[in-house]
Amino acid sequence: MQETIQPTNGLPHKNTAVQYNAFSYNINGEQVFLNSAAIHYFRMPKEEWREVLVKAKLAGMNCVDTYFAWNVHEPEEGQWSFEGDNDCGAFLDLCHELGLWVIARPGPFICAEWDFGGFPYWLNNKKDMKFRAYDKQYLTYVDRYMDRIIPIIREREINAGGSVILVQVENEYGYLETDEAARDYMLHLRDVMLERGVTVPLITCVGGAEGTVEGANFWSGADHHYNNLVQKQPDTPKIVTEFWTGWFEHWGAPAATQKTAALYEKRMLESLRAGFTGISHYMFFGGTNFGGYGGRTVGASDIFMVTSYDYDAPLNEYGRVTEKYNTAKRMSYFVNATENVLLSAVEGAAGSAALPQGFAARVREKGNERIWFVESSKDERETTSMTLPDGRTIPVTVGPHAIVPVIDRLQVEPGVYLTCNTYLLANELIDGQQTLMVYAENGQRSHIELESGQPIRVEDDGVRRQLLEGDRRVVFDLCHFQEAQFVQLTVGGKPYRIIVINKDSADRAWRIAGKNGSNWAIGYADFDLLADGTFRAALQDSDAEPILLGEWATLPGGQLAPYVYLQAPALEGWTSEACELSAAQGREASQPKAFSELGQPYGHLLYECDIDAGSESAANLVISRLEDTARVYVNGKQQALVQKVGAAAVEVRLAPNSKNRLQILVQNMGRLNFSPYLGEVKGIAGAVYADGQSVDLLGGWKHEDATVHLNEVNSIAGGSVIRRAFTVEAGLDRAVLVGAISGRLSINGKEIKLEGYQDWFLHHTLDISDYIQEGSNLIEMAYVKSPLQRLELLLSSSKNELGGWRIADVEQLNRKPYAGSTGAPAWHTVQFDKPELPADVNAKLKLRLTGMSKGTLWLNGINLGRYWQVGPQEDYKIPMAWLKERNELVLFDENGASPSKVRLLYDQASSRRWISIPSQPWL
Repeated sequence: MQETIQPTNGLPHKNTAVQYNAFSYNINGEQVFLNSAAIHYFRMPKEEWREVLVKAKLAGMNCVDTYFAWNVHEPEEGQWSFEGDNDCGAFLDLCHELGLWVIARPGPFICAEWDFGGFPYWLNNKKDMKFRAYDKQYLTYVDRYMDRIIPIIREREINAGGSVILVQVENEYGYLETDEAARDYMLHLRDVMLERGVTVPLITCVGGAEGTVEGANFWSGADHHYNNLVQKQPDTPKIVTEFWTGWFEHWGAPAATQKTAALYEKRMLESLRAGFTGISHYMFFGGTNFGGYGGRTVGASDIFMVTSYDYDAPLNEYGRVTEKYNTAKRMSYFVNATENVLLSAVEGAAGSAALPQGFAARVREKGNERIWFVESSKDERETTSMTLPDGRTIPVTVGPHAIVPVIDRLQVEPGVYLTCNTYLLANELIDGQQTLMVYAENGQRSHIELESGQPIRVEDDGVRRQLLEGDRRVVFDLCHFQEAQFVQLTVGGKPYRIIVINKDSADRAWRIAGKNGSNWAIGYADFDLLADGTFRAALQDSDAEPILLGEWATLPGGQLAPYVYLQAPALEGWTSEACELSAAQGREASQPKAFSELGQPYGHLLYECDIDAGSESAANLVISRLEDTARVYVNGKQQALVQKVGAAAVEVRLAPNSKNRLQILVQNMGRLNFSPYLGEVKGIAGAVYADGQSVDLLGGWKHEDATVHLNEVNSIAGGSVIRRAFTVEAGLDRAVLVGAISGRLSINGKEIKLEGYQDWFLHHTLDISDYIQEGSNLIEMAYVKSPLQRLELLLSSSKNELGGWRIADVEQLNRKPYAGSTGAPAWHTVQFDKPELPADVNAKLKLRLTGMSKGTLWLNGINLGRYWQVGPQEDYKIPMAWLKERNELVLFDENGASPSKVRLLYDQASSRRWISIPSQPWL
């Protein structure tokens, strides 16, 4: 029986620096739009933190969202690590130094496609552990973790001189339980934080708790999520705690590049239109699942994360800017220029503006200031007309199925109002002039109106314009060229200017806040700030003429070619050794044991036993519990690669009338990072049988009078009962059902309850031995969806269980000369010198594993992660910070593939040349 504990009823403390209302968060007395970048310190070397955080700052982010990974900080029970790359306190301090607020998410569960959702592997060895539950044993360990992690966060709260403004309780618990069912558990975690001194507001995401503010996680459906939060918490700010900029990738699947930059922009506009006043871009920088930290997720048995966590994020795995980065930057600048309206706006009456058929508009308004969101249902870009509530008609150009913002009488400053039909990037003081910067696609036209109670004077420089209503209103009709245009004017004698640029120039625009106004650099492909305060800029092309606005020092003279050719170090002189497949010196056991039982968190295990074949030349093995991919050998020869796991049936060939050596090589491919059934065993755990049977249950189901095949598309109503018969031969007393099992399941009229079942899980391994009978059997379950990948029945006899197992860590196995043939594991080692690089490049190195099979790689003794050349990952990050003057690269390849085609290469952006801009103390 699980022990329980009683909840306390503590309520959040007040933090004077961080307040909130129904519209937004208020920090140090100022309403703010939270532009937050999700960045995980544990997915990159410490030396890369600054570059990534600076890039977030330059993209207009004012906040960083980070998880804290328990398994990183307590890899073995009682052994804590907060040094070097694991120094999360130093990460928070750097955020503060760079002027970035922090949303801290300590878990204890973090999901994040991270191994075990952040839980340390050794928790699996605790008997009857019930994860993410109101359970005394589990919460005892959670509280000990919080004793360590919360003080690091608390000491860096904004009132304590740091920049932590929000702390999250648990993570996405609403996917598992209702708020009511989760209450005791969530309140315990809330109170754990309060009792340890957290004073900033507490938040949750996907599921709430009393005394916390709930956020929403999504990519699409902004209106639905916004309305849901309004119903639950009408008086709190609405933020997107995870706005999914891309998606994770897993071995053998297509590249997850479906969320284009254009769609990313549209989804952000949908969120602004709905009324959200904070967006945390998950991920802004994804990084890498080094070591064994890549997780496993739901939907099938074999969805294991690749080593890259690039996520198709705005900053790629190497910290490079992408098209999405430029989109995020432009949108952040737009929000910054219009946030005085966005932060206090309510949804207005959309019908008060008129548009032709095929276009629609919704509006957010603050008094007479409005931002319209005009959406097209057309298949092509089109310029249409929009009549505003006061009768003014303006042109609007909208891309196919896109949204554009239209600004309607935005107060630029007291008494001055702007109307424009495209993006406003800047509305601020630059060089002592009030500056409005607008952008649109190249060749597109902008309609810009300025109104004031004071006289407006425009320099006559040939810019197309009309003056209306005397000198109190001016209308500009401007074309967006490759070259920027400057329109000079005065309003009431005060200098103003309008800077008109196209989208390409907006992508190359960089805003840096200064002491006396903002500073802009336009025309650079990339931008950076070094630790000594020096700015560096990557050249776009040789004839570019960058524009500097603000307090910049003079740039160095002379022209540089924008690119330089770099040659990556050659990998020559590989030494190879074959892995001797023998677990004779390993641990002995009557049944195979899991990784955690053997005190091994990650890596490879070799399971070995002997089979007396008798007169048989083949056997159908049944592995009753296998949670990772495995290679099966008989007498030293590889016979199968098992990929669909949970349980497996494998046919092997035997030498008759002799003893055969069976070996199963298993790599821990990552624990479930999100599931109602966390804590699955890794490797093989449980009996292995000879002479079993496999029955494919995807076909032959009955629904009423129709035959249903679950590997085909069907239109049956969800929840409908389907039935199928199967036969059990005499002597087969063990049965495992594996695959997409429904939550409503019965066998031979006996219901089988699946505690915690969720329809989206779609993978179970279920021992049904007590429910079967010799002869005919009937299985009934509720239809959920189709087509399904797998639903299989594995039958065996307890009399045929294999015993006498030997289990060994592959790294401890003996090695022998490498014959160059595939089929048996091998170790490959090569050395290379640290490359000498020009001072004016920012190189990033990667490894392309052409010709390899599956395994693990190390650099200078550091585990860089798993590899598997089934895609979509082709290249593997080699952190420059981990290079020495002389370096050693080691590959363990399960199939013994030759490394002759493996090579180092630089990413494309490594060839860009950078120039330095003299230091300015701005950031």
